[in-house]
Amino acid sequence: MSRHIKKAAVLGSGIMGSGIAAHLANIGIPVLLLDIVPKEEQDSGGSVATKEKKKARNKLSAEAVKKLKKQKPAPLSRSENADLIEPGNFEDDMHRLQEVDWVIEVVVENLEIKQKVFAQVDEHRQKGSIISSNTSGISVEAMAEGRSEDFQKHFLGTHFFNPPRYLKLLEVIPTNATDPQVLSFMKQFGEDVLGKGVVEAKDTPNFIGNRIGTYGLLVTVREMMKGGYSIGEVDSVTGPAIGRPKSATFRTLDVVGLDTFMHVAENVYAQLEGEEKEVFDPPAFMRKMIDENMLGSKTGKGFYQKQKTDKGSEIYELDYESMEYVPRRKMKAPSVQQSKQAKGKAAKIQTLVYADDKAGQLVWNILKPTLLYAAEKCYEVADSLYDVDQAMKWGFGWELGPFETWDAIGVEKSVNRMKEEGEEIPEWVEKMLAEGRTKFYEGHARYYQEGSYKDAAINKKVIHLKTTKTDSSVVMKNAGASLIDIGDDIAVLEFTSPNNSIGLDVMQMINKSVDEAEKNYKGLVINNQGKNFCVGANLMMMLMEAQDMNFPEIDLVVRQFQNSMAKIRYSEKPVVAAPFQMTLGGGTEVCLPAAGIQASMETYMGLVEAGVGLIPGGGGNKELYLRHVNSLPEGTNIDLQAVSNKVFETIATAKVSTSAHEAEGLGFIRPQDDISINGDHLLHDAKQKALYLYNQGYRAPKREAIPVVGERGYATMLLGAKTMKFGGHISDHDLKIAEKLAFVLAGGRVPYGTKVDEQYLLDLEREAFLSLVGEPKTQQRMQHMLTTGKPLRN
Repeated sequence: MSRHIKKAAVLGSGIMGSGIAAHLANIGIPVLLLDIVPKEEQDSGGSVATKEKKKARNKLSAEAVKKLKKQKPAPLSRSENADLIEPGNFEDDMHRLQEVDWVIEVVVENLEIKQKVFAQVDEHRQKGSIISSNTSGISVEAMAEGRSEDFQKHFLGTHFFNPPRYLKLLEVIPTNATDPQVLSFMKQFGEDVLGKGVVEAKDTPNFIGNRIGTYGLLVTVREMMKGGYSIGEVDSVTGPAIGRPKSATFRTLDVVGLDTFMHVAENVYAQLEGEEKEVFDPPAFMRKMIDENMLGSKTGKGFYQKQKTDKGSEIYELDYESMEYVPRRKMKAPSVQQSKQAKGKAAKIQTLVYADDKAGQLVWNILKPTLLYAAEKCYEVADSLYDVDQAMKWGFGWELGPFETWDAIGVEKSVNRMKEEGEEIPEWVEKMLAEGRTKFYEGHARYYQEGSYKDAAINKKVIHLKTTKTDSSVVMKNAGASLIDIGDDIAVLEFTSPNNSIGLDVMQMINKSVDEAEKNYKGLVINNQGKNFCVGANLMMMLMEAQDMNFPEIDLVVRQFQNSMAKIRYSEKPVVAAPFQMTLGGGTEVCLPAAGIQASMETYMGLVEAGVGLIPGGGGNKELYLRHVNSLPEGTNIDLQAVSNKVFETIATAKVSTSAHEAEGLGFIRPQDDISINGDHLLHDAKQKALYLYNQGYRAPKREAIPVVGERGYATMLLGAKTMKFGGHISDHDLKIAEKLAFVLAGGRVPYGTKVDEQYLLDLEREAFLSLVGEPKTQQRMQHMLTTGKPLRN
């Protein structure tokens, strides 16, 4: 049976329910969002006589939709997506479940209430529609008791992690009655359409992620108190140093919300017995934090609080004994610095975990019980250790899952130490070692299970450059980039420089890669799998040359950058840029001239050079302006001034999109470009886009004369900038940058409507860039950005 989810209903409009509705709307699925009728309206009965009465009865869900537009981080990838969410209520609209293909329950975590809701769903749903619960730990099997056979066949758990737009994990939990085809469909739908990392979990308390993650967090709290460590000390060694997020332990809890965490912990506590149960009993100081509304970011104070001091805003940490906020402390131990200097993830973790100092003792005492617990519960909560690792990486942002971490510190060595300390090792781990297998993984995604190594079932749309790169597949490389053959006559240009910044080595590889693609490939994809696509040009190199007054060298670099971008634009074979995450300055300039863009949903694009006292130098001004001109319908009278004003505002204010959808609104992405909901599928999708363009008979664009607003338009743009200056919104140096930008976009001192040559605009751009880079205030901005990572307004 071929299934499609064309419309969905979400039952419950709280933070989680509205967040799931927003995620569905982001990918274009209309949603009916239902909640209870407010108490004051419940006596009005099921008959709704007027629009005003209906609006009042839909108040809870309607307000939830409004809040979606204001929340940070934004649940919606663009505010207009809220139009796809229709508010309603349980009393008047439950019959409308006949309209939907998927019903998602997100009401309060109470089995009795959920069962009552599902009784109504069973009465009104259309036969064959899928029903799921977003429960974070209540038995999925118990929820379906007493329901019809068709309901039970189409029912399962779908546990999203909050916030649904950003956190990748989706735990899918079948019951004994779930139709295998329904389970298979939801797993594929979750990955391909919802963009999630899907893991099948067993129907056990809190499933995989929350069970192991909560245990690990509470073990950390326990060890902190036992060893007399501070909150700041713990966070300084439980983040990237051991393969965890920068937010480490307590900053993560502040972001999640202590109330949310405590609810999860209490849910597990209520369902367990014995020693394991006691671990899930949070300490008294955390309960006191709940009583005093110290919940984290949502209340402005939690384990950390930002306070104003003589030095400006500073972060203070909670002293959990006095319940006062004190200056933040970091762990001071020899192994901390040694770990930073070690090369490779495994070496960094080993340096800490086996260190004979206070940092080493803490890390060992945290990791040891967490690894043992993950092994003990592995097959109780999941089908494989691989699923456990993926759940922790996708749900908690761990860089390494527990079994990958165990491999990193050495299974045999760590197990021997555990035994010396009197720990009991899970039987299956002992068996693995007895078989002579000393690792949980053998190569990428090949994991140990029942006496042998098994290949993980990975979607064909997932292409890992690390495993794709072999001596035979790397066509050429230098210090800044590599050209890789990924099959089907498509090559990938991968940036490998620090932060994937653009320097002369990258420019050289762009030129060579386009030449190689024109000769031997059907297309070229520009992509990498680092933290960010590209944070821009090599600012340090530019600043050093400027401080040395070496302007001829800067002029040469800018010319080469412009030439490289022209190489991309006029390539005879299609070049597809596949940006993701931070795609700033020069990163955006690489994308704009490409034949096509295949962007990750989470792509943050912007020409941000004004923040460091410059304007784009690689053709970004011309390209963004040209995109806006070309987007206007043919045969219309083009309002060049309106186009120029919009581009001027976007670049002068360094606007950055908060999603690929917003990048489309700013003109960085065109309607004919595409967006990948699942970031893991980005490279595959970009490859398919390049092949499609080639197979459609791709032809490089012709060089064209570009109409500009000229001197009159320059005056208009400048007037807007001066008004901002007189209003105190921008500085003198901001105005100077705006003057240069306006002159470039206007095409200089020519009459309105004059058509100018591309190279002419590029020459204006380069001249403006060179004049600004010599300004002392620009150099101050550049230095400040390099030192602090933040813009300076001088």
